Amino acid sequence: MSVWSRITDALEALRAGESLAAVFDRLRSSPERSVAFTIGVIALGAKLAKADGTVTRDEVTMFRSVFTLSAADEKHAARVFNLARQDVAGFESYARKIAALFPPRDPVLRDLMEGLFHIAMADGAFHPAEEAFLRRVAEVFGLGEPCFRSMMVQFVPGADPDPFDLLELPQDATLDQARAAFRRMVRETHPDAMRARGVPEEAVRLAEDRLKALNLAWDEVQQRAAA
Repeated sequence: MSVWSRITDALEALRAGESLAAVFDRLRSSPERSVAFTIGVIALGAKLAKADGTVTRDEVTMFRSVFTLSAADEKHAARVFNLARQDVAGFESYARKIAALFPPRDPVLRDLMEGLFHIAMADGAFHPAEEAFLRRVAEVFGLGEPCFRSMMVQFVPGADPDPFDLLELPQDATLDQARAAFRRMVRETHPDAMRARGVPEEAVRLAEDRLKALNLAWDEVQQRAAA
């Protein structure tokens, strides 16, 4: 049974007039945490797509590619997406609700941030309002400035592609520290590890870009150390 089948009851409550936030709160406890997470992901993705003032077809298409939607389930997801994207107000509330479901710096939260960056860049531009939105979500998730800089370097054209930023390290990090960070991030990005975290298959494939960026960063760090 797909996660979308399990949110049918929640959608019925929405149709009956219950607020999206109230439905989310009711689903937070285990074993429905995955349902609550999915609704929160849709809400944040929708609000991000609206953050620059307009929701483009590219952003909606990217959302569908990052977060698994079958043909049968798309109408259910669209219901939540359309409710959430009416405006940007309240996105911090959803970010806090999602963050409360996982330990600090849990890899799932990083997976979600990367999905949001893909949505932001789907139209080929990175609006200041989108940067502010994503930076605030990263803060709520407890990911820290180094993690946010790493994603900026990875996703935003023109950002300084510093290898230490990509590895979430200070500029004076040692080679051993860089090696440890590289190995940890590669382990977290391994497809099997991501699937075990419940990441959609589409997002697993998108993570190939993260692996390429990590490998290039590690190569450059080693070249600098040898120079």
